[in-house]
Amino acid sequence: MGADIKQLRTRIKSVDSTLHLTKAMGLVASSKIRRATDAMMKGREYVSAMANAVHQLVSSSECAGSPYLSVRESGRTRLVVIAGDRGLAGGYNANIFRLMRDYADAEVMPIGKRACDRFGGELYYAEDFTYEAAKEMAVAFCADFVAGKYDRLGIVYTKYVSMMSQVPEIEWILPLSRPEKAAQSSIIFEPDEITVLNTVIPEYVAGMTVALVKESFASEVAARRVAMDSAGKNAQEMIDELGLAYNRARQGAITQEITEIVAGSGV
Repeated sequence: MGADIKQLRTRIKSVDSTLHLTKAMGLVASSKIRRATDAMMKGREYVSAMANAVHQLVSSSECAGSPYLSVRESGRTRLVVIAGDRGLAGGYNANIFRLMRDYADAEVMPIGKRACDRFGGELYYAEDFTYEAAKEMAVAFCADFVAGKYDRLGIVYTKYVSMMSQVPEIEWILPLSRPEKAAQSSIIFEPDEITVLNTVIPEYVAGMTVALVKESFASEVAARRVAMDSAGKNAQEMIDELGLAYNRARQGAITQEITEIVAGSGV
């Protein structure tokens, strides 16, 4: 009986320590949510503006000869894979890696410590990822695409739907898709449409990369907040159950001691 009480006391202390950890991590995630979602919304606005400009350009007949519209059939794929810098975020990282099972032959450029640990390569932290790093990547990606070193470029990221829902997706970047119908535009591009398009694509790829890293980080923070809230509730329930078991064990031990005392005094 004494051994059971000691084990229960040890388990209660252990679970209580876990409860404090989950509460602390939940508070840290809560403090980052506002900043992360603000950055995500700004990234979405920037990408929307850039996408509109690119759409206007690729709709022009003059841009039909751009190498960035070149569709090749060999299927060599390069993927930028964005995961988290740390764990304890529910299925956030696992969902990204599960999606990557369908692209086992793809060349991977990881962003986020967990992605870098899994796929190797230079370490880029998702939380601190900069436009300068994205621009350097984008210039290399565009040069390699034009040189025919791969045939399509995609970004694997986590789309932020709500605090309770984040979905892993792939955004295909290159080659550019030419719309079936040419868009009407009064914009005049100088010196000409194809020159502007070929010049702006590295900026477009860099902007898309940064925006999707920001969106993925907002998803990671939200997933961690939900996961820590759930873990905290589970830990509290376990503490309550262990507390009841501990009190019953103590009462049983006290009752046994009283019984032994009474039995001993009657001899």
